[in-house]
Amino acid sequence: MTDDLDAATPDGAGGRPPVYATAGLVRALLDIAEDRSPNKVTIAVTTTPAGEFEPPLDLSPETPVFTDLYLPGTGGSVAAVFGMDLGTPASDGRFVSHPDGRLEVRQTDDLHEVVFIGVPPWDDTAIAAFDRRGRGRALELLDVEPPAESLPP
Repeated sequence: MTDDLDAATPDGAGGRPPVYATAGLVRALLDIAEDRSPNKVTIAVTTTPAGEFEPPLDLSPETPVFTDLYLPGTGGSVAAVFGMDLGTPASDGRFVSHPDGRLEVRQTDDLHEVVFIGVPPWDDTAIAAFDRRGRGRALELLDVEPPAESLPP
């Protein structure tokens, strides 16, 4: 992978399953990217199994659906005191903004199994999903609310 990759076509080719994400998560990611532009932002994103949604989704119950994000900079005070980044939990993917408009994975991006790239104009047409090698993945947005979470008693 080089920094001058040809733009990968996010078409889900190669028999790979699509990447599912809630429309609300995608809107939140793009809003954060727009607010931080012209600076680049990297955000950890996590999934919820499709079987946990009510009403049930028309997907296999174990299908991962990207639903949540961890705000950048969370845990900064812990890192400052202890010298360790404990604020970024294990995640299932990454969102990376490219304010320059290049809708592709770059060698300098924080890579993950699934990488979402967002670009201006920061709308639903300005985001795509890729694998860590920069190959496009089909992205399907689901207009659903993630399951409510609560803290244990």
